[in-house]
Amino acid sequence: MTKVCPEIEERTLSESVVTVSLDVSFASNHFPTYKLGPDNQIIDEPKEDEKGPSVKETVEKETENLSDQHKRLSVRDLASKFDKNLAAAVNLSDEAKLREVASLEGHVMLKKLRDALEYMRGRTDGQNKEDVEKAISMVEALAVKLTQNEGELIQEKFEVKKLGNFLKQASEDAKKLVNQEKSFACAEIESARAVVLKLGEAFEEQERSSEASRAQGPDVEKLVEEVQEARQIKRMHHPTKVMGMQHELHGLRNRIQEKYMNSVKLHQEIAIIKRVEESKSCPFVLEGTQSLGSCLRICVNAPDNAIDLSNCSIQWYRAACETSRREAISGANQSIYAPEPFDVGRILQADILSNGQKFTVTTDGPIDPDSGLQSRVESLMRKSNSEFSVVISQMNGQEYASRSHVFTVGKTRIKLSRGWITKAREIYSTSMQLCGVRDNIKAPTKSLFWQPRKSLTFILTFESEQERNAAIVLARKYAFDCNVTLLGPDD
Repeated sequence: MTKVCPEIEERTLSESVVTVSLDVSFASNHFPTYKLGPDNQIIDEPKEDEKGPSVKETVEKETENLSDQHKRLSVRDLASKFDKNLAAAVNLSDEAKLREVASLEGHVMLKKLRDALEYMRGRTDGQNKEDVEKAISMVEALAVKLTQNEGELIQEKFEVKKLGNFLKQASEDAKKLVNQEKSFACAEIESARAVVLKLGEAFEEQERSSEASRAQGPDVEKLVEEVQEARQIKRMHHPTKVMGMQHELHGLRNRIQEKYMNSVKLHQEIAIIKRVEESKSCPFVLEGTQSLGSCLRICVNAPDNAIDLSNCSIQWYRAACETSRREAISGANQSIYAPEPFDVGRILQADILSNGQKFTVTTDGPIDPDSGLQSRVESLMRKSNSEFSVVISQMNGQEYASRSHVFTVGKTRIKLSRGWITKAREIYSTSMQLCGVRDNIKAPTKSLFWQPRKSLTFILTFESEQERNAAIVLARKYAFDCNVTLLGPDD
């Protein structure tokens, strides 16, 4: 059922705002209306008829709307129709009960008749016995038919009961709608009265404002002249000030940019000079391509300098820049270090302690990324699991000679297996560690350190440097999605 709510438009008369313009005309005794467009241009608006609808016309229109609403289909009529249908359903239910009683009596009579015929069949013989058996079969057929009629009666009773419940619910809903429509109608009547009162007050306010504007005519003309003069001054000076400020800001930005570029160049030159001076005094030098996938090696600068690196204490560090705070790379205390994806964009340094003296070697700049690593990682991420062919170099710190294994990096866990034999399979957890190898082994650029759990560690060697770095990037990304950070020992 649809609730009928007539739309009542509230009409309010807004007071006219007195504004001033360069193009204002004083032909009339009041200030005209206008609006400003772009660049303070004046756009005249068409004159509106000051006469609004009278109170009498408004009341007649509202009365006509209410009469149209009254002529529509009443919800009360629908409720009465539902009540009539409900009464008819109750009558049908009573008739079904009477038919059920009659059916029960018919069953009793057929039972008695069949018992009598059975008794007669036992006491007769010959032709009479056959007639009695025919009568018994006819009685049984009548019983079956009566049972079928009972089934139809039960179904009809169920349908009548269902219809009665539906009509009862519909009657209650119709009564609720009648009460709602009554409350809505009362609210609409009150709203209409309020609209009429507002219209009357608006008409009175308009009359008072028109009288006041006529009385203040001379003062308004003076105000118009003053505002016109002020706007002319603003229009003449405002654009030039803005343009001057814009040119000044543009010049300041250029000068700041030039000074910033000069400072960057000076810092680079100072760093180069400092590095050259340190290399002259430092007996060690850092060799190797400073990019991901390569290997950095600390070597003695002078061949005649009898310094044995095996007797020196070495510690590698990574830092965002040369002047920022650096962090130690745990386990990286050998003369060889293979950068991992976490070192890309950072500067690597190594402190060497020899004969009580401390020396530091630094890369020329941040570690460069591998050009094909990003595309390789993106292609692997399209799969649910990424498989890499690896060889186990060490297991629990001991040398381990093995055949090729499969290192599977999944979105929730990592598995190391060979065929149907599984070496390790663990989900991402805080006890798991994974990083580039930091020991002095045969192929550090292709190897990584993996600790599935605290009692088990592996050093795995991949087929290429890019495969090793892709496995590290994938594992750390999937672990981060599981709120786990994969780092090296004591990082």
